[in-house]
Amino acid sequence: MSNLQELKNLKAILIATNNPGKLKEIRDLLPKKIKIYKPQDFNIKEPRENGKTFKSNAKIKSLYCAKRSKMVSISDDSGLEVKYLDNQPGIYSARWAGKTKDFKIAIKKVEKKLINKKKQSSPANFTCCISIAFPSGKTFEFLGKVFGKVSFPPRGKKGFGYDPIFIPKGRIKTFAELKPEIKNKISHRYQAFKKIKKYFKFN
Repeated sequence: MSNLQELKNLKAILIATNNPGKLKEIRDLLPKKIKIYKPQDFNIKEPRENGKTFKSNAKIKSLYCAKRSKMVSISDDSGLEVKYLDNQPGIYSARWAGKTKDFKIAIKKVEKKLINKKKQSSPANFTCCISIAFPSGKTFEFLGKVFGKVSFPPRGKKGFGYDPIFIPKGRIKTFAELKPEIKNKISHRYQAFKKIKKYFKFN
């Protein structure tokens, strides 16, 4: 039976994403000694994400890649939840960006919907679920959140996705304006990863 203790001796892992921004952030969270693989290295295409929660979608991706690559695989499913939009876009965050994954379109959609509700900004949070899957079929999921607000116009060029409109609580800069090393210490992805960090050797 696969368990998280096996991660202490892990030499390689597949990061189950084709999103360059996510790939970099997850890679930066992992020990540098671990060799990183991508789905493209095994000609693995993206699975259909038909789950109803961040947890179920993260599990779909990690398990799909683990079974096809025969490697331990890590994935995340994450998204923006805007309070005044009834926590939309949520699990559909990437889909709001359309087939071309153009998040300028998604950001405009958030802004337009808020304007329709006569709101300039809104409390919001980013949610992330990290899933680790073993080729045996065993998976483990961990949830992380960061709270703040969405604000317009978009600012910053360092992040990706909805980062230019999200200001974390206690900050005045958007995620896209913060240096990556600062964002990575407070992000939803880091909050989720903190729960499994003890299983990886970082020396």
